[in-house]
Amino acid sequence: MTLFDPAAVAAAPEGPSLRVRLTVAYDGTDFRGFAVQKTVPTVGGVLTEALSKVLGHPVELTCAGRTDAGVHAWGQVVSFDCYDEDVDLELVQRSINKMLGPPIVIRDAAVAAHDFNARHSARGRRYRYTVLNTPVQDPFTAKTAWHVDAPLDLRAMQLACDPLIGEHDFRSFCRQPSGHEPGPLVRRVRAATWVDLEDGRMRFDIEANAFCQQMVRALVGVLVEVGIGKRRAGEVTGILRAGNRSAAGQLAPPHGLCLWEVLY
Repeated sequence: MTLFDPAAVAAAPEGPSLRVRLTVAYDGTDFRGFAVQKTVPTVGGVLTEALSKVLGHPVELTCAGRTDAGVHAWGQVVSFDCYDEDVDLELVQRSINKMLGPPIVIRDAAVAAHDFNARHSARGRRYRYTVLNTPVQDPFTAKTAWHVDAPLDLRAMQLACDPLIGEHDFRSFCRQPSGHEPGPLVRRVRAATWVDLEDGRMRFDIEANAFCQQMVRALVGVLVEVGIGKRRAGEVTGILRAGNRSAAGQLAPPHGLCLWEVLY
């Protein structure tokens, strides 16, 4: 796997351009998140380099959500400008998927409005987190589900979701940038629920207008503690009001998390 080198890409041509929208799925296991970095492989870096090669000009990607290292996506959306108004996007999609698949694939490619922005045009995101709740690990889900061997109380975990619905300051569940004083991190959660998949897996689905860094993993960490009886469902309200990251405890591991859908 090569690293993205911005200096290796020629200068962008001048003139008219098309705004392109891609829906991208990826296995984040071997990537250090989405955002481009010069020293480590990232989804954004690898995809940017591949698109630049296929299109013959530099590409600057905007993504709907900068997933962290080890986090997956089924419905990540990116946008960029293409300087070939006659570009065959189906050919671009096939070429990229041949180069990068299966860890990274383009599920859909389309021309978007000129003012479309994958991040700022989004009105919501949906994440899924999968837990495998069985006595024995499963090698076939090890990269996409957090294995918890202690029995989980699904009803208690569901009750603990109720205080999350609505608009709240989620500082207790979000990573603060280093060197910054804790400030408000208000997000509006529209739905949060657990689903029993009846094969040993449990899935946490959450939709919000936006998410702050590590928010879903922090929420799942607390909800699983409720499920094993380490916390009570009623404690979630107090954790929200605390406004302190230490109140929420440990993060759930990244490999169970997937950016499922971006809403526009």
